[in-house]
Amino acid sequence: MRTLDELLDTLEGLEGRSYKAYKDIRGRYDAGWFGLDVLYVQGDPFAAPSRVEIRLSNEEAGFPDWALSSPARLRALCDWIHRRLERAAPSGSRRLGTGKGGQLGISRASQKVLARTSVQWKDPGFAIRLSVGLPARGRRIMGRAAANLFAEQLPDLIEGGACFTEGDAEDLRRHVETVEDAAAMRDRLRDHGLIAFVADGAILPRRSGVDDRPMESAKAVPFAAPASLRAELERPNGPPVVGMGIREGVNLIVGGGFHGKSTLLEALQTGMHDHPPGDGREFVLTRDDAVKIRAEDGRAVTGTDISAFIRDLPDGTDTTAFTSKDASGSTSQAAAIAEALEAGSRLLLIDEDTSATNFMIRDARMQALIHRDGEPITPLIERIRALYAEAGVSVVLVMGGSGDFFDCADTVVGLRDYHVEDLTGEARRIAAEQPRTVAPEAPHPFYLPRKRGPDPRSIDPSKGRHDVKTRSRALRSIAFGMEEIELDAVEQLVETGQLNAIAAALVEARGYFEKHPQADLGMWVREVADRVAAEGPESLTSRAEGDFAEFRAMELAAALSRLRSLRVRPSFSE
Repeated sequence: MRTLDELLDTLEGLEGRSYKAYKDIRGRYDAGWFGLDVLYVQGDPFAAPSRVEIRLSNEEAGFPDWALSSPARLRALCDWIHRRLERAAPSGSRRLGTGKGGQLGISRASQKVLARTSVQWKDPGFAIRLSVGLPARGRRIMGRAAANLFAEQLPDLIEGGACFTEGDAEDLRRHVETVEDAAAMRDRLRDHGLIAFVADGAILPRRSGVDDRPMESAKAVPFAAPASLRAELERPNGPPVVGMGIREGVNLIVGGGFHGKSTLLEALQTGMHDHPPGDGREFVLTRDDAVKIRAEDGRAVTGTDISAFIRDLPDGTDTTAFTSKDASGSTSQAAAIAEALEAGSRLLLIDEDTSATNFMIRDARMQALIHRDGEPITPLIERIRALYAEAGVSVVLVMGGSGDFFDCADTVVGLRDYHVEDLTGEARRIAAEQPRTVAPEAPHPFYLPRKRGPDPRSIDPSKGRHDVKTRSRALRSIAFGMEEIELDAVEQLVETGQLNAIAAALVEARGYFEKHPQADLGMWVREVADRVAAEGPESLTSRAEGDFAEFRAMELAAALSRLRSLRVRPSFSE
């Protein structure tokens, strides 16, 4: 193994040479108190920055044993280090020459605590992956500047961001205990018959649609649970937390426009992830199988069984294996439910604002005008009780436009001026006094959708001369071979690193289904998600990637289901 001094000598010797000569520095180095691997060297000053891995023993990092004492604490510690490095990197970076020269960076973290490949615990220390913009003047190497980058700026960043001092103790303890508490409380939801929990004092509104940090406290109304819905959850590091428990079954969130209904649902849809202290949603907890369902005009649907909601189409299309390259609002929403159940979800989150009206409900006047024989859609209102009673699928539904759902609800939560009240009794009284006049429209029993067996030949990541060509585009899409997988409407994706990891998992899919021809899509996504949970997103690649983040089976299933080239075996049966 070469020493850091040898790397510095090499860099100084490259002064003025063509940029491609930087390739000579790839390899492993001993920097004394840390190890350095130059993993990837950019071929151009304007290209994606080079990547390095820092190997730092905890003997040098100095983190106390209490920060390493549980899997949840280790995940939180790695997240804490990541955020420190992210904050420190801009001040430790200065532009040098052309392009991205001189920049030190790390992947961007969201307001969620995720397992990431950027900072990992590898006993007895840490592996930290950073990007480094190798400096150039034009396309000529600035070797002495690069040597200073590795000799001064990089060690300073590591020392300031990844090493413990006694002054960090209070902040770090709060971080790891908050995450450990939230994870433990979430694990206890099922024991209490709950699907979600919102702690008193939580700050739910965000600064804006593009800024996920909490709204300034002077403007935000802290959450307070109504007495009738109060629940209490034990936690490892403090007294029990009191808040609102949302029970299994059918739950409505109602209220006037702009009173906070969707804000509450948006908090719940990220409650399967832990949040850092100060986020406001630290103890907003949702079962980890929750899926946000919405209409998505124009999406691809392949071989999905939507017949529980839609059948007898005028053109004779088989809705037990429905396929469309340009699905409508109603068919896309039906497909989203079927795909969520296929992936293992038993908790659906739905907002009327992002739903297809004809999928949700048909009123008496429309029934009178358009007879049941001419309507292929069985609306959600006719299925929502059966979802829970026959399949154990709970629903949280934001509804401000139709009181007909009162008949279906176990609990009705009201929002008024951002304050929460239990309106279940009042909703039942109104339902009794003003009964629905519509005729039932569920002509056949509810059943879970048929499973799908993907054709491995249809999952092709190749493009041109490349056997594998993938690329994530923020949280919008994944370029997968010749296809673009559109993910704008998969609202529970929170970091680009998740898309990078999902793309790597999709690359594996072809080989898996070739090896296991009787496997179904749900089986595969759950196996992959279990592996990621146990071994981390690093398990998806043989390369030392620095921008992968953990995901759930539900997001992986959503991505594969939106692959336009996907085919499923028409003869596949359970």
